[in-house]
Amino acid sequence: MPDDIRARRRTGTGLGLLLVLVLAAVLLTALPDDREGGGRCTPRTVRSWTEHTALTGEFARYGDDATRTDDWTGGDGTHSVRLPDGRVLWLFSDTFLGRVHAPPNPAGESVAWRDAATPLVRNTAVLMSEEGRLLSTLPAPLFPDPGPGEWRWPVAARVEARAPGSPEQVVRVLLWTRTTSGAPWIYGLPAATEVATLSLPDLRLEGVTTVLDQRPVTDPVRRVLFGTTAVDAGGWTYVFGGNDARTASHPVAEAYVARVPRGRLGEEAAWEYWDGARWTVRGRPEPVLGDGRRTGVGSAFTVVRDGETFVLFTMAAGTEGLTTVTSYWSCSPTGPWHGPAEGFRPPLPEGGVAAYNPQAHGAPAGGRLVLSYDVNRLDADATAAQAHLSRNVSLYRPRFVSLRLAPG
Repeated sequence: MPDDIRARRRTGTGLGLLLVLVLAAVLLTALPDDREGGGRCTPRTVRSWTEHTALTGEFARYGDDATRTDDWTGGDGTHSVRLPDGRVLWLFSDTFLGRVHAPPNPAGESVAWRDAATPLVRNTAVLMSEEGRLLSTLPAPLFPDPGPGEWRWPVAARVEARAPGSPEQVVRVLLWTRTTSGAPWIYGLPAATEVATLSLPDLRLEGVTTVLDQRPVTDPVRRVLFGTTAVDAGGWTYVFGGNDARTASHPVAEAYVARVPRGRLGEEAAWEYWDGARWTVRGRPEPVLGDGRRTGVGSAFTVVRDGETFVLFTMAAGTEGLTTVTSYWSCSPTGPWHGPAEGFRPPLPEGGVAAYNPQAHGAPAGGRLVLSYDVNRLDADATAAQAHLSRNVSLYRPRFVSLRLAPG
């Protein structure tokens, strides 16, 4: 065969391969949204991460400060919202208050510790200055129990107008209401999603409104609580939620999404829920992510919007579920969600400690994102777990990492 024919064939093959690669790249980086009728977006993944030692250290400094006996010393369920004056309001679920003692602890270990009888409250709020220094704990609990055997855990929060068009702003805090129950519902039965209103700038609780009551749903597995994370896009606030349907054969929960016109989180009638085909006011919410086995979310997860792309972070399914953070991406809050991506393992103390509840703080800036995760002891017995947390106060405080997001 003449050399020029061989060359043309090689060139043709190369051009064909190049065309395939280009088309694949176009499809990969400009996938249309086929659920919400939205635009196009670019896949996102975690390119790298580093420990955010400044934030982790600030919570350790504040928690170890023994000058007050009524402030935060450790907690989980970490969420935050930046206030109009630059301060940051940090919200926590179960929280230890009281005094922390300098090391060594009674066991002779070189760690700070607290008395085993230290009070634990269901929710707290801690104020941080604009410069990043924790200042004070608001009177706790900030959100009182709705009734005997019930409590409220705060989740996502937003600053919005008191009423549409009003120049006055307030803080809306989404709450999970749960009720006491036995195994397997050791963290309580899901009861309702509520929205609390805090005044500004004094952060006084003005009231609580129920937006989705799940008590009439007889099967607790089918109850959905919304508010683990919220994302603004266009004229809507998208509020994500999940169920507690995790068993040995279904180790991960399912993710759901609702939407509310921006500025109207506190209006029950303004909420719409995705039913698998459309937005509905009264229909049954249907999951947007989760097959119960390989894909799905942990008990709490977070979603951010990077450009036109929605990125969801959760603990990985399966055996890595309490050590590894993974992610999904989508062009729309309703999906389809692509993933899970390869995860990363944030630093954990040794000795049976779990990571959970990854939460983003602020929107991605220049591809950078701050993510917190909670840590706790893995003990089947609650009394033993609390004893470990008291013996070493660092085991029940948020840790932080800085992520770099990139196309992938």
